[in-house]
Amino acid sequence: MAEVSLSPPEQTSICQRCKMSFSKASNTSSSCRFHPAFFVSRRHDDQKRYYELGPNDPPYAAKFYDCCGAEDPKAQGCRTSYHVSYDDT
Repeated sequence: MAEVSLSPPEQTSICQRCKMSFSKASNTSSSCRFHPAFFVSRRHDDQKRYYELGPNDPPYAAKFYDCCGAEDPKAQGCRTSYHVSYDDT
């Protein structure tokens, strides 16, 4: 009877930025999509006033990502890079 050699399962990690599971073998320079800045509540730099919410505005309308201006908190990240594991810090 032939011996079956099973390789150990590839170890995965969780990315600090995007919270996705990844393996070191599949981690490329475009694997992680994230926002490098915070989701903030203040005026955009190109405007003179803070947003004023109207009665029909969603609650996140006065907030945005400081890196790209996206106003939806679930907006896809504006940058890509390698995943960063919690184990790497």
